[in-house]
Amino acid sequence: MEENKRGGSFAQTAADSVLIQNGRVVDPAQDLDAVCNVYIKEGKISALTSETPNADMIIDAAGKIVCPGFIDIHMHEDLYDEASDSILASMSTSALKMGVTLDVGGNCGDNAFDPSRYLDITDRDGAPVNIGLLVGHTWLRNLRTRHDKYKPVDQIAVRQMAEDCQKHLDNGCLGLSFGLKYIPGTAWDEIITLSKLCHPADKLVASHVRADVDGVFDACGELARTGCEADVKVQFSHIGSMGGYGQMPRLLEQIHNCRAEGVRMTCDCYPYNAFSTGIGETTYDDGFLESYQSDYDSILIVNGKYAGRRCTKAIFDELRREAPDTGTVGYFMKGGDVAMALASDFVMIGSDGVRNDGMGHPRASGTFARFISDYIRTGKVSLSEGVRKMSTMAAQLLGLPRKGNLLPGSDADITIFTLDEVEDLAAYKNGQIPPKGFDYVLIGGKIALQDGQVLNGRLGRSVRR
Repeated sequence: MEENKRGGSFAQTAADSVLIQNGRVVDPAQDLDAVCNVYIKEGKISALTSETPNADMIIDAAGKIVCPGFIDIHMHEDLYDEASDSILASMSTSALKMGVTLDVGGNCGDNAFDPSRYLDITDRDGAPVNIGLLVGHTWLRNLRTRHDKYKPVDQIAVRQMAEDCQKHLDNGCLGLSFGLKYIPGTAWDEIITLSKLCHPADKLVASHVRADVDGVFDACGELARTGCEADVKVQFSHIGSMGGYGQMPRLLEQIHNCRAEGVRMTCDCYPYNAFSTGIGETTYDDGFLESYQSDYDSILIVNGKYAGRRCTKAIFDELRREAPDTGTVGYFMKGGDVAMALASDFVMIGSDGVRNDGMGHPRASGTFARFISDYIRTGKVSLSEGVRKMSTMAAQLLGLPRKGNLLPGSDADITIFTLDEVEDLAAYKNGQIPPKGFDYVLIGGKIALQDGQVLNGRLGRSVRR
């Protein structure tokens, strides 16, 4: 057994060289889909070959898919515990169990903790998967002084945000995120000043855009303007929960036209027809039922006093007033809209995973499994295109040339799964049930997961640029 830095222990899964034999190797970066062997040396891809070089460890992948480890481009990182000075692994463990090797947190404007410090702790202690972070605008906005989310901030605050943001970008954060629907008082000056900081290193600006339903078109235009004026790549966060109420055909056409005009806009989406957010968020401000054309019973309470119950007006009013952090699942989206988004060539997979009191939407545990079973296995999306959406596309967007591919010299972050057996088992009332069908996950050439069981939950490190 090998001791980890926090005093626990885990099985020794290291080997100087590994040979993955006889698998169907899928690597969109090389336009490859063929049965061959993957040879790994010192944590890097050494060769894809028909030969069988000597190796310290051999994995038989006959009948299985071997591909770059999945990248969750949009999740919400695990919480930091000040008492133990450690990160409380939960969603990152769930990510590993569905084939993810890199989580990208800090989305929707939020950070769980100081992002530079978070990355340092990840390197010190290890994590179930690799961790990259965006700098959250909301976190920056409230770092020095808490501001009213419905009002703009002054120029002094904007300058302070810019100073703080630059520090974290310099420390390796992968970009910047906004949660504009949650912070409606955000002014254009805040957006453009911070976004321009991402231009020199070509880092990403992601946004939970300002409005959903019929307001989504103007919100998309604001994101496109950000990309143009700051000359940055922009990511339209969880497009299904923003335009999945009948707007998707027009919204995808709008984004297609923006891209044709030179805006570097891409999107992420999860394969579920319900969203999740706190009951105190602006999502549930006055008029939301009319906007979604629904009623209170379309809301499931995730945690707390009424966990597992559908909402009523009385419950809604009580929780908004007394427990605004209570998690909810909102059953408002249209399945056809979500499917249309997931089939689009500029949309990648992101779980938007988040938990409250250990409970939450099943997307944190099942997103990648559900996409494989419902879209790839059914032929709605080809295997190669599906792998691109789950891995290669995100790595290229983030500027990570050693992730998301099986090219020689790249990091040996690899997922091996049985296509006919992958199944999402998570449920809305128990979102932590792991999927089945994932045979191996390797991080840096070492086995992190085998047959659905975590063998080493400390292989992950920070991913910075």
